[in-house]
Amino acid sequence: MKKGLNLILIFIAVASLIGGLGFLVWGLTPLGPAEEALAALESNPNVIVEDKGDFIVFSPNLTTPITGFILYPGGHVDYRSYAPIAQEIASHGYMVTIVKMPLSLAIFGINKADHVITAYPGIRYWVIGGHSLGGSMAGAYAKDHTNRVEGVAFWASYPATGDDLSSANLKGLSTYGSNDLVLSMEKYNETVPLLPPGTIRQVIHGGNHAQFGNYGLQPGDGTATISAEDQQTQAADLTVRLLRAVEGE
Repeated sequence: MKKGLNLILIFIAVASLIGGLGFLVWGLTPLGPAEEALAALESNPNVIVEDKGDFIVFSPNLTTPITGFILYPGGHVDYRSYAPIAQEIASHGYMVTIVKMPLSLAIFGINKADHVITAYPGIRYWVIGGHSLGGSMAGAYAKDHTNRVEGVAFWASYPATGDDLSSANLKGLSTYGSNDLVLSMEKYNETVPLLPPGTIRQVIHGGNHAQFGNYGLQPGDGTATISAEDQQTQAADLTVRLLRAVEGE
């Protein structure tokens, strides 16, 4: 009896070890970045790119920004995959930071925005946002840090059920692609009442889930009928609209 119990315990321990190693390998092999994303990690005449280790900073070259946008990447997506859309937003005069997450999962780094905000005391207004899981975790941060951020952006995402932002003094954005088959529309519609009052809500027609970044195809996603560049330009324009609202424009 004792021998049998020991064998069971050994089996459970081995299975747990294998499962843990499998999860670790999965977390260390995220999707992306595609070639377009790697190219966007280089500075150009309009945007200066700096790799700070825990996050990448995109700063406009010709103006001094007063507003910063902190971007949390989607789950199991390499954070560098969002460099093109970060470049686009920064070119409008805003500082953008893409945060590197432990095992490429924002759920393990909800408060990493603190490091960015502390590093740039000269920024007057902060907005946090994210794609997919990153958006939900950005919402969780915004809920608990309304004294640090002025707005929150959800790209193909929604607030977690416990993160009610409907009474928060925040500006909001919620957008997704019409061909997105990864986003749960049932859950999305259920959480609309949790968004900040006056949240900008707009569907990007022809867009899908993956094209907010540049990391290739995502399992289970729908087929986009517009280019990634077009989708990201629209998403960036909406985000800039949010940033301008935060500044009072």
